[in-house]
Amino acid sequence: FRGHLDNISNNMLIGALNSENEAVNSVKNQFSGKYDTVPGVARDYKAKGQPWIVIGDENYGEGSSREHAALEVRHLGGAAVITKSFARIHETNCKKQGLLPLTFANPADYDKIAPFDKVSIQGLTSFKEGVPLNLHVKKQDGSEIDIKLNHTFNEDQIKWFKHGSALNQMAAKAQARA
Repeated sequence: FRGHLDNISNNMLIGALNSENEAVNSVKNQFSGKYDTVPGVARDYKAKGQPWIVIGDENYGEGSSREHAALEVRHLGGAAVITKSFARIHETNCKKQGLLPLTFANPADYDKIAPFDKVSIQGLTSFKEGVPLNLHVKKQDGSEIDIKLNHTFNEDQIKWFKHGSALNQMAAKAQARA
């Protein structure tokens, strides 16, 4: 199984600390209400067609700049990673895999998001270089907030995202020339 993506994905975020329960590799599945491993919950969400996101702290992806770290999130149905900051190479690898690596415009907004909030990223239909996106958050108590998100995508990288990955965009370009 060496190099087998589905097997390697069983390692996705297993060392991450869950702020809700202070446990490593233990997150609550919003469908079942039960705790499971991070990859286990991600696989269930993917099977149900439910995209999910990662909320991270400072220097997200440090030590995980290899392409598999970003590919695992994409493979298991993740759509975006929203952090205070990224390790530079990992941020680029997320873009190549068709993920949205986004940062809080105000790092203090990180503390406004709770594990059971429902979120949607707004502004993707007019996704442009240098134009922030919006995270609309529906809190468990019914209140709603909006959080400004920054990105570092350039025009070519936006094409990667719109095609689902850099490789998909290159394939579409080659197909158009054929």
